[in-house]
Amino acid sequence: MDLLYATTNQSKISFMRNCLKQLDITISSLADISLDLAEMPKIVENGNSPLDNAKIKALAYYKALRVPLFSCDSGLYIDGLSEERQPGINVRGTNDHMNDAEAIAYYSALAAEMGGKMTARYKNAICLILENGQIHEHMADDIASPPFHIVDKPHNKRKIGFPLDSLSVNIESGQYYFDEEVSDKYENHDGFAKFFRRVLGI
Repeated sequence: MDLLYATTNQSKISFMRNCLKQLDITISSLADISLDLAEMPKIVENGNSPLDNAKIKALAYYKALRVPLFSCDSGLYIDGLSEERQPGINVRGTNDHMNDAEAIAYYSALAAEMGGKMTARYKNAICLILENGQIHEHMADDIASPPFHIVDKPHNKRKIGFPLDSLSVNIESGQYYFDEEVSDKYENHDGFAKFFRRVLGI
């Protein structure tokens, strides 16, 4: 089955292809199709949760393209941080104003403020729209990241599109994920594959 992942973020595309590599699904991205993004209506991600924003994006692209597609969104939640300071859906700040380097600097300083490290978790959501317009949504613990530490000293490696990977440390080992054989905190994570199996019957 061919599905469009409504994003241009290559790190997100690679991640999802890896999650679904055991399934008979071919994932393309917005960069793979003939679409003038400048002609798309501006998508305002003004939802109150990752699921709200995933649905906003999926509906907008489905209306424009009329092909089976999905969109994902995430929120970052940090233990011990007051509600008004939680990043939530604004991981890069309001209106996504922080680039990768700025995001690393911001969260590094926040971790320093909280004693050098803080426990965090990503809550993820997905919205899939099939060819007949049927909508399937999911946001639950099985597609959330496990808890991890964000630390104040950045690793020297960078992953474009995923800036906080440079600050992410495995709670159990105390090592940066970049320094472990399993370098991705989602490595053994099959929640996304289970979602597609259930919805698509594959």
